This record gives sequence, C-alpha cells and structure tokens, in this order.
Amino acid sequence: MGSGANVEGVRRANLGEILRLVHHRGPLSRAALTQETGLNRSTIGGLVTTLAENGLVSEENPDPTRRVGRPSPTVVATEGILAVAVNPEVDALEIGAVGFGGVVRARTRQETDLVLAPEEVAARVAAVVDEWRSGELRDARLLGVGVAVPGLVRASDGIVRNAPHLGWRDVDIASLISERTGLSAAVGNDASLGAVAEWLFGAAQNHDDVIYLNGGPSGIGGGVILGGRSLAGAGGYAGEWGQNRPSLDDEADRRVPGGVLEDEVNRARLFDALGVRDDEALAAALRSATADEVARQRRILAATLANAANALDPSTVVLGGFLAALRGADPTGFDDAVRAQMLEAPAEGMTVAAAALGADRLLTGAAELVFEQLMADPIG
Repeated sequence: MGSGANVEGVRRANLGEILRLVHHRGPLSRAALTQETGLNRSTIGGLVTTLAENGLVSEENPDPTRRVGRPSPTVVATEGILAVAVNPEVDALEIGAVGFGGVVRARTRQETDLVLAPEEVAARVAAVVDEWRSGELRDARLLGVGVAVPGLVRASDGIVRNAPHLGWRDVDIASLISERTGLSAAVGNDASLGAVAEWLFGAAQNHDDVIYLNGGPSGIGGGVILGGRSLAGAGGYAGEWGQNRPSLDDEADRRVPGGVLEDEVNRARLFDALGVRDDEALAAALRSATADEVARQRRILAATLANAANALDPSTVVLGGFLAALRGADPTGFDDAVRAQMLEAPAEGMTVAAAALGADRLLTGAAELVFEQLMADPIG
C-alpha cells in the first residue's frame, strides 16, 4: 500500500473519530475536539469542513458571552441523519428511527398475539420505512437498519443462530430486511446492544468496565464492557447470563430442577406472585411487596451479580427491565447484599444502578450497529 493510501486511511479514521465524539458526547467546540484528539487546530478545521460538506455536521456560532481567548465554533451533528432500529420480541415488534446522540426521533410498537416469523418481521419493517419515507421522515437520510434480537447472533456474519423464544434458528434476518427495504442491515444480541446504549448514553456513562443484565419477556440477557470495549467473545455469544446455573445458597430456593438463572429469576413468576400482568404494575407492586417469591429472586440475583463482579471487577453494574424493578423494591438492601458476597477490594468502589434509557434502550443500541459503520468510513 502506497503512502497516499496510508494518508487517506488516517484521514478517514480522523473523520470517524470527530464524528464519534460529536455523536457520543454531543455538541463540541473545535477547541474541545482539538484537546480530545491531540490534532492541531487547522487539521480539526479541515476535518470538520469535510464532514459538513457531506451533510454530517454543522457549525454554530460560539457562545457570545465567552470573553477570554479566540472564540471556537461549536460542531453539532446533523439531526436528519437517522438509523432505523428494530427489536422483535415475543409479544411485540418495535421499530424506531434514531438520530445522532441516541435520540429516538420516531417509533412504532406493534403488539402481536403470535411470535412473528422472520419474513413477517422484514415485511413489517419495510412497510414502516415506506410510510416514514413518504411521511414524517421524508426529508431524512436513512443510513441503514440495526436489529436487536433476543438470541445468539454470530459475529462473523450476523446470522441468528438461535433465538429460542422467537423460534428462530440460523436466520439471516439482515438479508431479509435489506431486500425489503433497500437499506443495509446489521444484527446483534439485544442485551449486548442494551449494554452499549447504557454505556454510551445512560446509567453507565463515564464507566469503562460495566456489567449489564436485563430481564424481559424473553428471559435474562446481558453484556459486558471491559476497558471501554464491548465484550463479544470468540463467536459473538458473550453475555448469556440467563443461561448460567443460578447461585443458590439454599437448595430450598430452587424451583426448576436443573434449571438456569432465567428459570429461577423470572418475570412470569413475579407476575403470578403479585397478581400483575405488565411491567408498570410490577414495578409499582414491588415497591411494597412482601411476597416470599420476591425475596427469593432477590437473593439469587444478588448472589449471581456478586459472582460476576468478583470475576470481572466492574466499576458499575446496571440492571434493566424487571431486574431493575426487583432491585427497586429496596435498592440499598439489594446493593449491600451484592457487596457482602464479594471480595472486599472489588466491592469497595463498585456501584449498582438501574438502567436509565427505559424504552429507548434497545432501539438506541440497535442504531449503534448502523452508526458504527458510518463512523468507520464517514464519507464513503
């Protein structure tokens, strides 16, 4: 490879880094970009101009009240650049349009009585995209589609190897969606993408070592951020917390012989114990619940998190879905129970938190699959 190609490769990498900073951190002045990247002011100026010419950013006038030093224009990501995000679940299909900064600009949730086949998911996504293109998003630039699937996704080619709750095996959902929409598509595990979303924009911001667990209608999944990188594993299957054997101090706490964590810490069991049928009612009921089932699940979850934290030494553990509601019944008591079962040193500075992004979490995470492709080569 010649020196010209090397120079162009470095330039594209720098363009991607500028765009990444504005996407993840929000509007930044040229001076802040200079400080963050270590590049000189003239280089930053040229890179920002290129991104602006390609419609990816714009510049705003600096704060007129700033009176010290030379004013530095603020670089702002373009609002009309959007990723389509898709999350098929056992009871619904959610589709969103997500902009820079993880902001959900449009969304639709289609409740379903039956689990949707992959072909039906692709058809429904295409119908929504067509509606947006001719309606509220007709002036937007749709970059591609990111799909968050509750199952094992092979990192090398995006094939859904097994999504047991959806009944999908060896499904190329990305190709199906791409064929129907005309947009490029990428797929990832829903909980791993949720971890990325919370790390970039939610409860795990400013943490580079994170354990994330989410509980929902398809069970328990999660993700790990170590050293500021999402941990995928050899095949892309890391984070399947729900398939681990549960941590049980007392065998009397077991409800499913030979079962895994998501059999014991289980949303449906909580619904039955508390007489509720949706997540909002569950969260409210847990705040005053005294049922033995609630205490049992909290014990198992706390022990599981302690084991994981001892092994990975995170600075924070983030819980989403019904797991956050379980903790919310008594956050201080739950957090103390986790630390009490850990080694003293890793427990000292570790925090536990509820996920912050709510219903936006999986859409935001799925959109990152698309934005990562853009930032790898912003000007194509």
